[in-house]
Amino acid sequence: MSAGDSGRPPLVLTVAGSDSGGGAGIQADLKTMLALGVHGMSVLTAVTAQNSRGVQGVWELPVEAVRAQYRSVVDDIGVQAVKTGMLATAPLVETVAQLLADTGAPVVVDPLGVSKHGDPLLAASALDAVRTELLPRATVATPNLDEVTQLTGVRVAREDDMRAAAEAVLAYGPAWALIKGGHLSTGGEAVDLLTDGEEEHWFRAPRLDNRHTHGTGCTLASAVASGLAKGRTVPEAVREAKEYVTGAIGAGFALGGGIGPVDHGWRFRD
Repeated sequence: MSAGDSGRPPLVLTVAGSDSGGGAGIQADLKTMLALGVHGMSVLTAVTAQNSRGVQGVWELPVEAVRAQYRSVVDDIGVQAVKTGMLATAPLVETVAQLLADTGAPVVVDPLGVSKHGDPLLAASALDAVRTELLPRATVATPNLDEVTQLTGVRVAREDDMRAAAEAVLAYGPAWALIKGGHLSTGGEAVDLLTDGEEEHWFRAPRLDNRHTHGTGCTLASAVASGLAKGRTVPEAVREAKEYVTGAIGAGFALGGGIGPVDHGWRFRD
């Protein structure tokens, strides 16, 4: 890890919603950043009432509040990578895209569409803004297979389909697409494809028998952003993030009466 001349850790900003249950969203992002040795900062876009059973309520913050948080952090403290998560509405997507345009740091876009429980986290009217405003700002876009279909119409039924999915996502302008194949029902491995349209990197890990996987996508995107802030290349950052998330899924634990979270602190536990 490079801490820079001041001895401080690298700086990473998450722009996302709050998960009151602590498994996903801003809470998962900041836990991941701490676990990976970077300083996490946050711009809150929405508040959710959320637990292991689902999302009971969502309240978006005003555009002015999101803009003010972002400027407050970036203009004074600075940032070495940004991760975006739940943006909920077209005005929020457009505002965040405008803020990212002049930040000059790598950006990881997790185009959050639905929660682990199937609750919608992105208005249908915001999809065009994600495609045309946000994805072109991304150093890495990290959609899962449902989000690929939501954004591009491409359906992935088997591993070979992931190339077409990546091409469809890259057509919207991100430098790299990381297609997460965890929802594929075939095979004993969780397979992800990272590509910039020329290079291809396949990441494989055992498919773990653990239903407690809430926060997986947020955690992976934050881990990638943390690696980029440390100066890793995109493939290096994704490889390290995949290793971290695989361990977190393996250690995921029951919480409440539904789906529990991955364990962001798994490396610290015996």
